[in-house]
Amino acid sequence: MRILVTGASGFTGRHFIALAKARGHECVALSNSMRSAHDEELTLYANLTDKASLLRVLEGQRFDAVVHLAAISFVAHGDIDEIYTTNLLGTTNLIDAVNSISDNSIHFLIASSGNIYGNTQQLPITEENEFNPANDYAASKCAMEMALKVRSQSTKVTIVRPFNYTGLGQAEHFLIPKIVKAFKQNKDELELGNLDVSRDFSDVRDVVSAYLTLIEKGHQGTFNVCCGRAVSLSQILAFCERVSGRKMKVAVNPDFVRSNEVKVLYGDDSKLRSVIGEYRKYGIEQTLEWMIKN
Repeated sequence: MRILVTGASGFTGRHFIALAKARGHECVALSNSMRSAHDEELTLYANLTDKASLLRVLEGQRFDAVVHLAAISFVAHGDIDEIYTTNLLGTTNLIDAVNSISDNSIHFLIASSGNIYGNTQQLPITEENEFNPANDYAASKCAMEMALKVRSQSTKVTIVRPFNYTGLGQAEHFLIPKIVKAFKQNKDELELGNLDVSRDFSDVRDVVSAYLTLIEKGHQGTFNVCCGRAVSLSQILAFCERVSGRKMKVAVNPDFVRSNEVKVLYGDDSKLRSVIGEYRKYGIEQTLEWMIKN
């Protein structure tokens, strides 16, 4: 397949392209600037929020699938306007522009987020759980999904709702890379925010495998991508201590504490596994060891 990948220079995009190429697919990166371009031999440059520019860039191109990973993905991102503009308008512009140059046969895989479920007592979370966003990032993904629903009659769309995931190369302002960096630098103390949180953590290699398999098999619908269990922050710290062979003092920095923090979040991916089979190869311990030792 010839796959257009947005967010190709990002954490998930780099891992997705590496896997897709290993499986024999051709990837075309769509980047918003020369500075952030992926080191892909086929790269197009356009700003997703500029529909006219996007149409000019895509004119004459042919794709079998589009994997849309470009987004403001950091929950604490300070520019609220940018979150909604990028995550909502950027997505609708992309679908409308691609459909305008094709016969609507292109398969879109769009990354939403498990954050749309927010603080819920219905655990594990299935795709039937209601939207309950606790922050603007999650709200922007809810709005994006509703806009996709409007287009679903004329467009082949797969929505993936990944829960937390991590791996080698993730930005250090995310929780686990921040912890791993402190251990690799032999720091004596680490400042964190909310310590009483538990998350459903997947390995990025498993996540992109699920994405690519959904595209390869042509499955449409909405799918949670998760591991089905919550891992506490204390468990993560304890494992990092075992792997690194050293202890770390952890202090709570009030500036890092979120008032609207989702305390416990874990999902059910049985719907995804029912269509693509077992796709998970790595547990959180293997992921952390990969990150610490590389």
